[in-house]
Amino acid sequence: MKNSVQIKTALRRWMEIVMTRSMHDWVHYVKNSGISMPQFRLLMQLYYQGTSCGISQISDDMSVTNAAASQLVDKMVQSGLLERAEDPHDRRAKQVTISERGREFVREGIEQRYLWVNGLADKLDELDDKECQSILQALTVLADQTLSLQEDIGAEKV
Repeated sequence: MKNSVQIKTALRRWMEIVMTRSMHDWVHYVKNSGISMPQFRLLMQLYYQGTSCGISQISDDMSVTNAAASQLVDKMVQSGLLERAEDPHDRRAKQVTISERGREFVREGIEQRYLWVNGLADKLDELDDKECQSILQALTVLADQTLSLQEDIGAEKV
């Protein structure tokens, strides 16, 4: 079954379903929390980046002015989602990091985003063992192939 048109069609259909469901739950969580999507985007960036960054980097990443980035950070510091400290290399500059409250917020959002996956897994439990093994094997191959594409992309940047 090496029909690439059928595979592409099936992958696109699956991706559309997953992205729509995932983004719906993500947006719902963020809207109910009272923060904006740009604030959530910044939290996610700092959460996955794992390091601090300066206001100018935030403004560049978000394509906004330094003043807009600074205002965004101010609101998030006031709400306890971010922390700001003096840059040890330049006392005039500030470094921004995600706070423990911000980390917990992101972790909860990730859990909310994947709740539907648990429901899907429960539904798949209704299938027979052979079907479950086929799905597991296909998902494993798909994940491995996807990771190899990411490694190729990383190699291109060098």
